[in-house]
Amino acid sequence: MIYLDYNATTPIDEEVKKAMSDAFQLFGNPSSSHSIGRAAKAVIDNARRQVADLIACDPSEVIFTSAGTESNNLAIIGAAYKYQKGHIITSVIEHPSVLNPVKWLKTKGFATTHLPVDSDGIVNPDDVKRAIRKNTILITIMHSNNETGALQPIRDIGRIAREHNIAFHSDAAQSVGKMDVNISELMVDMLTVVSHKFYGPKGVGALYIRNGIEVMPIMFGAGHERGIRPGTENVIGIAGIGKACDIARQDMIKRYEHAIKLRDRLYFLLKKDIDIKLNGHEVKRLPNTLNISIKGHKGAKVFGEDIVEKLKHRIALSSGSACHAGIRKPSTVLKAMGLSGSDAMSSIRLSVGKDNSFNEIEDASEIIVNCVKELLCR
Repeated sequence: MIYLDYNATTPIDEEVKKAMSDAFQLFGNPSSSHSIGRAAKAVIDNARRQVADLIACDPSEVIFTSAGTESNNLAIIGAAYKYQKGHIITSVIEHPSVLNPVKWLKTKGFATTHLPVDSDGIVNPDDVKRAIRKNTILITIMHSNNETGALQPIRDIGRIAREHNIAFHSDAAQSVGKMDVNISELMVDMLTVVSHKFYGPKGVGALYIRNGIEVMPIMFGAGHERGIRPGTENVIGIAGIGKACDIARQDMIKRYEHAIKLRDRLYFLLKKDIDIKLNGHEVKRLPNTLNISIKGHKGAKVFGEDIVEKLKHRIALSSGSACHAGIRKPSTVLKAMGLSGSDAMSSIRLSVGKDNSFNEIEDASEIIVNCVKELLCR
């Protein structure tokens, strides 16, 4: 099978597996003060430095979590909990792990604003500025969209947030490890990192919290992770995310350039033989992500889910976010970009990775083209 669903998840890198295997030998509780416990804590400390080096922050600003959903919930609810009420700004294209905690906070008395996006799926910083109220306490806008790869103007939004002294969180689950993500350049206060999106293990993530930003815990226990995220740390998983970050930092340029070449070659081959429309900005998107709508022919239409189903044993791809797989309804992200229900339903997402070859891209394009032509002739 040709795997083209790297935005859903990635295989664990062999070096990451080795780091995790080594950590299996360290059974001590990292909170214990004896030598066995300290050996486990050393693994965590090293991983914290590796995460910090990748996103260019101080290790003390990295909090380990169970993955992106927890990181997003901790950032959003934890920042909001400092206040009994207030106003939160987000966008309509966020991942459910952002939209749902914001929705929950609304039931607790917080006001919310969901900003629109343009036809490329990008938030306008001027809309952020206009949405700010006297009681705005938090802005949360994703770094890149998981469906279209659209890159958001995070630095511009960060500057606006700083000018108004508003906490700013960005979900960078799809960006970290695929492209340069530099904390100081982005001007964010909190940023979500997800291991399994860049060849690390599932079930572990990190949350950058800028020193001086107060975030309340949303679980309660002992004083782990600066007292913000209680619970004995997952030493094995943390060793994995640390190593994944270390490799990503070293191989960033090579991975980035390889992904762009594969992605653009795939797009060229597909549009040469079938009528497709690119969803998202041609340039301002993740290097590995291609989201397209397939145009019909003489009244015939092709549904993205039909392509996914027909090719499920030959190519791994998606008709939208993996979190919504199997639900036959138009993508809310594509609808927010102004696509018709028909065009949104005919979309597929192809996301390449470091292990893909050009031969796979050639083969995949031929398989997809033939599949589309067959479906259109039904």
